[in-house]
Amino acid sequence: MKFFDWTILAIMYFGILTTVVLTKRHMRGVSDYLAAGRSAGRYLLTISAGIAGLGAITVVANLEMGYQAGFAMSWWGLTMALFGVVVTVSGWVNYRFRRTRALTLAEFFERRYSRRFRIFAGSVAFIAGLINFGIFPSVGARFFMHFLGLPESWHFLGMTLPVFPSLMAALLITAVYFVLAGGQVAVMITDFIQGAFANLVFLILAVYLLLLVGWDQVGEVLSQTAAGHSKINPFDTGYVSDFNFKYFLIGVVGLFYGAMSWQGTQAYNSSARTAHEGKMGGVLGLWRGRSQDVFMTIVPILVFTVLHHPQWTGFASEVNQQLGTIDNQSVANQMRAPLVLARLLPTGLLGAFAALMMGAFISTHNTYLHSWSAIFIQDVVLPFRKTPLAPRTHLRLLRAGVIGVAIFIFFFSLFYKQSQAILLFFALTAAIFAGWSGAVIIGGLYTRWGTTGGAWTATISGVLLAVTGFVLEQTQRSWRESGLAFWGLLDWVGPARAQAWAAWTEIHLPNGQELWGWAMWICALIYVAVSLGQQAVKRQSFDLDHLLHRGKFALIGEVEKKSENIGRGWRALGITSEFGRGDKFLYVLTWGWNLAWVGVFIVGTIYFLTRDVNDGNWSRWDSIWLQFWHSKIWIELTVAVVVIVWFTIGGMKDVKRLLASMAQSETDDTDDGFVDR
Repeated sequence: MKFFDWTILAIMYFGILTTVVLTKRHMRGVSDYLAAGRSAGRYLLTISAGIAGLGAITVVANLEMGYQAGFAMSWWGLTMALFGVVVTVSGWVNYRFRRTRALTLAEFFERRYSRRFRIFAGSVAFIAGLINFGIFPSVGARFFMHFLGLPESWHFLGMTLPVFPSLMAALLITAVYFVLAGGQVAVMITDFIQGAFANLVFLILAVYLLLLVGWDQVGEVLSQTAAGHSKINPFDTGYVSDFNFKYFLIGVVGLFYGAMSWQGTQAYNSSARTAHEGKMGGVLGLWRGRSQDVFMTIVPILVFTVLHHPQWTGFASEVNQQLGTIDNQSVANQMRAPLVLARLLPTGLLGAFAALMMGAFISTHNTYLHSWSAIFIQDVVLPFRKTPLAPRTHLRLLRAGVIGVAIFIFFFSLFYKQSQAILLFFALTAAIFAGWSGAVIIGGLYTRWGTTGGAWTATISGVLLAVTGFVLEQTQRSWRESGLAFWGLLDWVGPARAQAWAAWTEIHLPNGQELWGWAMWICALIYVAVSLGQQAVKRQSFDLDHLLHRGKFALIGEVEKKSENIGRGWRALGITSEFGRGDKFLYVLTWGWNLAWVGVFIVGTIYFLTRDVNDGNWSRWDSIWLQFWHSKIWIELTVAVVVIVWFTIGGMKDVKRLLASMAQSETDDTDDGFVDR
């Protein structure tokens, strides 16, 4: 890092800090703190939520996954894009949830099921979220230490202090200040600035690194991988563990079942100006990530190339030597790509990537701090009260929750030892909530026959399954690391005990993604069976119109009618009377883009599955796959240029409109998430 790099980093930091100071006055009431007064436009939503859901840890996690899976995983992702379109353009779950006007997911649970269920569900969401969130600070801090080449300790007032906890504390304090000062208003606007910057930097870095390493070298290295471990041929990955076709298939099911289940960015579910605006923000989100997706796809491949190509032998030796100093193998795998990038990027781009990662760290942390603390206060603490809190007391309690969450994740990160890939840890911890919540959300929003009993049984079953898997994984890891050595010291127990211990440590337990898959199916079946069983006895149906503010319960301003007559063809694409001409054009464009890639997938899959392959030798097809990936990357990069300009301008207009709307609106002190029974 040269002076120019540090200058870029400083400008980003103080720029977003100044933004918080200038906008915090717009946060006046509880609904402003929790949902930015429900005044956000589509471009602001998609850019802000995009970077909030990304985070420094997610960048590291995807670079780690891409290094192992290569291009092959992206082939199956072509169909996932279509499933994502279906979920998004239909407004699946998200649209109906916004119509409930609930400020948190568990508030909807109380309105649909019961107050006790809200408290239990909120508690599970909070605990699962905290554990999941717990490793964020440590991964982010380790990234900056290795990427910036920071020392292990620093000196202050004659004291020698470790850099790792000091850096975590400094970044966390910044994120905490953002939330305390302006709530969701400050979080959303600063996330927008960081998201717009990140999209541009991802584009520039992808192009630079691709030109620096060269496609010829990529082809030479990837063509030499062993049969069954291909990183370019999706039909030759039979021996790739963890990030394989099964991982992808579970993810596809999760797109439908788990829509809006994970609550790390829950405030964005309630912040849209209208349900339609939130729906359109989701559609735009399918375009927003073009440069980000290319970066996540190509950079791990380029890292793999420079660490295995003969021309980069000296470079690879230096990186591997530094990786060898990291004791924890999981951490070493995470830091591989950052160490390579720290040596490849020139002055300017080095600082830009550091600024991107700092912004991603802060944006995810302030969003998650806001989300998990709000869930705890709104859904675990307040439901015990018979009357709502005074607005000022309510805000103080919400802010206290932020500080409490920050303290917990700081110490969790300090002492927890990671044992698996980040994305598998995410899936394992998220399954504690997301394994059952999909059934309860979908059943609550789309059926009149879903019952509270069905929700309770599905939830308890899902929690028990996920917690059991989490405990077994942690226990097996501990036994593997210490058990054999322990029994080896105690000869008197005999070899049989040591062998039994060794056998247990070798049993294949479901990884986080597989556990999530099992939880989804089991909990959905339990919810349906119990609910239908109760309905057969009680024969009672729930009033969805009241919940969704439809018919005689409709609210002024919640629905924007722009077209009176919508034909069947338009409705088949998910288009309603709320769509203007621009909305229709965007829908058609989105469908066309994704269907085109699905067409490529279908033709390519049929072609390669009907070819004769002797002894698993796919090498003669490698050149075809290399040409395909090369062409796809440059097409995506070209589209990314248009999207970045388009979305940045739209987002700036939305920020202006948000601030104007909040300045003119009157604070409603009763809009605080309290459900009066």
